[in-house]
This record gives sequence, structure tokens and C-alpha cells, in this order.
Amino acid sequence: MGRPLTVAAAILILLPLAVLLYAYLLYPAVIWIAARLRHHPLPESDPAEWPEITITLPAYNEERAIAATIESLLVLDYPTDRRHVVVVSDASTDGTDEVVGRYADRGVRLIRLARRSGKTAAENAAAEQVRGNIVVNTDASVRILPGSLKPLIRVFQDPRIGVASGRDVSVGAVDQEANRGESGYVGFEMWLRSLETRAGSIVGASGCFYANRRELYDVLFPAALSRDFAAALNAVEQGYRAVSVEEAVCLVPRALSLRAEFRRKVRTMTRGLETLWYKRRVFRLGGSLFAFQLLSHKLIRWLGFPLLPLLPLGLGLLAVDHAWARWALLGVLGGLLLGGAAYLWPGERRPPLLLALPGFVVGSTVAGVLAWARAVRGELDPIWEPTRRPPAA
Repeated sequence: MGRPLTVAAAILILLPLAVLLYAYLLYPAVIWIAARLRHHPLPESDPAEWPEITITLPAYNEERAIAATIESLLVLDYPTDRRHVVVVSDASTDGTDEVVGRYADRGVRLIRLARRSGKTAAENAAAEQVRGNIVVNTDASVRILPGSLKPLIRVFQDPRIGVASGRDVSVGAVDQEANRGESGYVGFEMWLRSLETRAGSIVGASGCFYANRRELYDVLFPAALSRDFAAALNAVEQGYRAVSVEEAVCLVPRALSLRAEFRRKVRTMTRGLETLWYKRRVFRLGGSLFAFQLLSHKLIRWLGFPLLPLLPLGLGLLAVDHAWARWALLGVLGGLLLGGAAYLWPGERRPPLLLALPGFVVGSTVAGVLAWARAVRGELDPIWEPTRRPPAA
């Protein structure tokens, strides 16, 4: 093989590896140093009076889970006269509305959308019933630990904080769980957010459990975009910080099948890319450190997905003349086969870890490639199809 082709093969191999190493090793190292140099502590003492808040809960066909979710919200450690709950039914066709209606005498209000409009549109509609200065967003499929709400609200004593995000803890069924690879990724993401908090601001909130000041709650936010991601960007754009609160724990059940998680990743990454483009001016208004974080944590990491398929292509070119490239290519192809087997694994049985981890990597890569393709073509679908998860204990 000639030298030009060898150089091209090396570029195909090194480019995706460099992007991945930067996103998952170099950037965390840099933000770790920034967190040591620019430590911003969060308020730790309780306020003299807890602020009035509203918890919003979008739901679509959650008849089986909505009662347990509402019960878990009503027992959160927070003054009941300072806490309101609003459930927005996204034109549910099952018994969701009837179940929510049973809680009217306990202060739970129901808003029903006349037609399916999506999660973000449901959150926009909730603004009609919001009371107080803080709006808390959560999902029907998660569980907020009883002592987690106060830590989330406590940080708003700092007038510079506009958005506070909870800490996701990935949990799953013991006997039936294909998506075990998600757990380590979520843990890494939460650790990175804790570093960004100490350095200044996080670049995206957790859609499962986060809060923002009422004045930052954009009631006209585009329905096809991601409000939780944009909330942090909007806060920084308006001169506030967005932070992650480690004591505000939210249990997030992992999807039982890799196929369900794959569909979720395509949808959320597509919306994330379009949201970043919609809020692109924050690169100029958020300051140099935040622009660096946003570029590194989001854009460069997302770029790794469409670049990763270049790796086996480069190995294939070098495999003609180099034994190490042939072995490396066989390893990559073996991983692809294991990942494919994970997606074919019966949903009612727990796959071995040997399949679950390659399945997560392969699924995430393919989902990322599809998300970029959909975002470039402008194929946005605001209609929300919740990921059905097992109940969180």
C-alpha cells in the first residue's frame, strides 16, 4: 500500500480516537483542574422560609404508573402548603386522567391537552397553573427520593443560581435488564456535572428532575426541542448559573431492552443537536469557560458518533499489509457481532454482560449517526413517546 493511502488510513483511525479521548479523558481532566481553581460552593443551610414551588409532571398513557408517581411526590419532605403538583395529560387515551382526578382533593391539578403535542408542549401548558417562584420538572417513570426536594430548592438562596439539576441514579430490574451498560455512563455523566458545578455551570440539566426560577421558565419554548438542555443554556445566557445538586437524588430505571433505549437515544440526541443550534448564541454570551464546556461536553462528544465508523474503515485499509491491523479489525467486527446479538436477545431474559456492554456501545454509535442525519435534514418529531421503564422501588 502506498504512503498516501497509509496516511489516509492513519487519519481515519486516529481522528475518532482523538475525539473520544478528548471528550472522555482530556476534557474531564481540564474541568477537574478548573473546579479546583474556581470552586463555587452551594448553599448548605436551610432558608428561613421555604419558597413556594410547583412540580410539573407531563404524562402520556401512564395509567399503570401515575398513581405511584403522584404518591411519591406527595410524600416528599417539603412544606405541603408551599408545594403544588400539576399533571399535564398529553391527550392520554387510557385511564391516566381518571387516576389523576382522584388526587384533586389532595391538591393535585390536572391539565388535559386536547391533542397530542409532545412533552415540551405539555410543559409549556403547565405554566398556566404554576404558582410560586420555582418550577420543578420531573417524569412519570422516575422516583425522587423523599429527602431530595429540599436540597434542590435550597441552592436557590444563591441569587446567581437560575437552574438546579438533580443527580440521576440508574437502577434496573435484577432479573430482566438488557441495558446494563447505561449505568456506568450515567455515573460518569453525574460526576462530570459535579465538576462543572464547582467550576461554574453545568451545560445541561437532567430532564428527570430539575428546577428553574419562574422568570426563566420559557412558556413559548419550541415544542420540538429539549427544554432540560435549553434550561441551563438559557440561565447562563441571562447571567445565572446552572448547577447539579448531588443530594437531590432521582432513581431512573433503565429500559429493559436495548431497542427501547436506542429509540430514546436517537430522539434525545436529535433534539439536543437542534436545541444547541437554536441556542447557539450562548457560545458568545456565556463566557469563554462555558463556551469551552459546551463545545467539549456536548458538540465534540456528539461528533464522536458519526466519526467512529471511520475506525474500522482505516483498519481495513491497513489490514492488507499489517497483522496488528487485521487483529484489531477482527476485534472490532467481533464487538459489532456481539452488539448485534444483544439487540436480538429476547426481551424477557437478562443478557450476559458480554453482550450488554457491546450492545450499549454499538447502539449508542448507531443512534448517534442517525441523530446527526435526522438533525441535518431537520427531521424533528415533537410528539412524545415516553420510554416505558420498569417501576422504580
